Amino acid sequence: MKLTEVIRRPITTEKTTVIREDGRTLVFQVATEANKIDIRRAVEKLLGSKVQSVRTSLAHGKMKRQGKHVGRRSDWKKAYVKLREGEKLPEFLQGA
Repeated sequence: MKLTEVIRRPITTEKTTVIREDGRTLVFQVATEANKIDIRRAVEKLLGSKVQSVRTSLAHGKMKRQGKHVGRRSDWKKAYVKLREGEKLPEFLQGA
């Protein structure tokens, strides 16, 4: 799996904004097949910051209705990446 396929997008919600206030924790939507080692390598190569720890969680897709038709959104994976002491957030994530 390519490094650019591992990290899908940064997640910016109220909860992740509060978590990011410590200046060291980032939250990403990642590929469901990616493990913690893949995520660590992708962040270190793409963002140029050293990673202290990675925590992952699975978000289960919701059931959705459109009239009488029922569908289901797909499951996705979330990664909480904590940077090492002294590392800075990337420029494009500082103001978000």
